[in-house]
Amino acid sequence: MKVLVAYLSQTGNTRRVAEAIYGAIDAQKEIKPLSEVQSLEGYDLAFIGFPIHASNPAAEAKAFLEDKARGKRVALFVTHAAPEDHGEVRGYLENCRCSLNDVQLVGMFDCQGELAQAVIDLLARSDNPKHRQFAEYGPQTKGQPDDTRLERAREFARRVMEECGAS
Repeated sequence: MKVLVAYLSQTGNTRRVAEAIYGAIDAQKEIKPLSEVQSLEGYDLAFIGFPIHASNPAAEAKAFLEDKARGKRVALFVTHAAPEDHGEVRGYLENCRCSLNDVQLVGMFDCQGELAQAVIDLLARSDNPKHRQFAEYGPQTKGQPDDTRLERAREFARRVMEECGAS
């Protein structure tokens, strides 16, 4: 089985999760930034990772999924600043699922990542009270994804590989 781990990461959060997933895969594999992936042809499975921006998949990731993942077997991994049990996370994940047209989704993983200080500052200055409230989560995100979350990402990768018949 040939596996691709592709990711979009602006602050390093999603890259760290991608590296954890990649390290847990015991098969022929490659890891690349999403911007370097021209096609999913030749891969039996693709782990695609990206951050959530404004409750939705990052625009570049959404375009990739819509244009290049059609008919492919895909496992998604997503980073966001909210704690995983935050009420809005389900909506974020549903927005990700809505980006999948004719994709065989074999798994989905999400975890909290560190919110960049520039984003915290922007949210804190917003006229939108919801944005200002979200800025208050900033300090709680420091150091995320932590070792526990990265281990959960490895477990996710191993489980997906097993379910796809690779182990």
